[in-house]
Amino acid sequence: MNFPPDLLLRAQGIRVVFFDVDGVLTDGSLYMSEGGETLKRFNSLDGHGLKLLQLAGITPAVITGRDSPALRARLRALGITHAHFGTEDKRPAAEITLQALGLDWSMAAAMGDDWPDLPVLRRAALRCAPVNAHAQVRALAHHVTQARGGHGAVRELCDLLLVASGRYAGLLQEFSQ
Repeated sequence: MNFPPDLLLRAQGIRVVFFDVDGVLTDGSLYMSEGGETLKRFNSLDGHGLKLLQLAGITPAVITGRDSPALRARLRALGITHAHFGTEDKRPAAEITLQALGLDWSMAAAMGDDWPDLPVLRRAALRCAPVNAHAQVRALAHHVTQARGGHGAVRELCDLLLVASGRYAGLLQEFSQ
């Protein structure tokens, strides 16, 4: 884990992370069944990173413009309880979560990949984007991941936050026994 010192400083004190779904937790592809059901592909490394954040006392929250049974099942399996589905205006949803947690924007990070994510990203203390995000989002980001959305980008952000919080080595030790 080799992150620039200024990025680690910016990441210290983060207590909540807002994630978009399509293009961040997934690769952005939409698989549709004949019956109209949306299927999604999730990365297990990303999922484990989200669980590690929770162990470190950092709350993952999801704000997405879509809704699907597959997404809800995945979030349940990961223990993510702060989620807003079918939300076109993401800023108010993020503010509801901040208020519920007793936090403010100075304690928030966000990862998004397209224009609907900009209002949340602009307010977050730490702004991240997958390498395959839209150019405007990458330009705003403090950190652009090496991994693509749905292919480990979320885990990369989780690792950054774990290192910055001082919890990475301890959690690794726990899992290595």
